[in-house]
Amino acid sequence: MAVTKTLTGAIPYNKSSKVQQWDFTMQYEEGEDATYYTSSFNASIPATDSEGNVNFTPKAEGSWTLAQLTALCPISQWDTVFASQYDSVITNPPDDPVPDPSYVIPS
Repeated sequence: MAVTKTLTGAIPYNKSSKVQQWDFTMQYEEGEDATYYTSSFNASIPATDSEGNVNFTPKAEGSWTLAQLTALCPISQWDTVFASQYDSVITNPPDDPVPDPSYVIPS
């Protein structure tokens, strides 16, 4: 089974006809039919972060490729979170107590 990652949302924030920030949504899927387990992740990526680090050079929204948009996403972070979610929900589900409706109250 392979994890499928699909960029499902990309919202540009423009100033002077150039993208200054992107809001991304990516859907992760894993399972026999690729929809057994799904999770979505979101991130807002500014051209320059609050510490002055440059994430990308502003340019017109029509100039971006899918590869460039995907490269801006924090994929490694999302991969780690998704793997943890999948492991805890599918691979190692919680060992919850099971009810026994046939229990007979002693007299």
